[in-house]
Amino acid sequence: MPDTLSLPGSAALSTLPGAAVLHRVRRLLGWAIGAGLAYSVIGGAGKSSCPGGFTGDGGYLDAAGQATEVAPQCVTLTLEPSGFAYAVIAIVVFVTIGRVLRYAVDQADAIRRLDRAVVGIVVFVLAWTVITQASFARISLESWDGTGPFFFDGTVFGQVDVDVSSMPEG
Repeated sequence: MPDTLSLPGSAALSTLPGAAVLHRVRRLLGWAIGAGLAYSVIGGAGKSSCPGGFTGDGGYLDAAGQATEVAPQCVTLTLEPSGFAYAVIAIVVFVTIGRVLRYAVDQADAIRRLDRAVVGIVVFVLAWTVITQASFARISLESWDGTGPFFFDGTVFGQVDVDVSSMPEG
């Protein structure tokens, strides 16, 4: 009988030239997508403050504890995952694949470049998440008296949505 094509086992890589590099590219894409999904989950936060409150007869109190006819203002801050992080992940993937195609001298060099990109993406996502969460945690709501617009001081990384609205009736 003539030799037939034998299919490689599921655990073995194909004998196709460059199969190991393609496997590493697939791994890079998997880690990039996974890091993006993880960032979507852990990259958000929120906090709010309503200086003032209610009196016993259903009226309102301002931030100083004085009775008022006007409902106090509440502020809600929401940290949302930033498009910047997703853009960096995509840029790293495309630049790395381009550099592998242009500059890799052999398969081992290509694999090294792809593996470094995976590490770079994971480190970036972790660092960016820590930086944005820390800068968001530093925003103080205590200094706002419930009147006028809300402004936060300092540098805030990430995308922060500010919503100022009247205190809901209780």
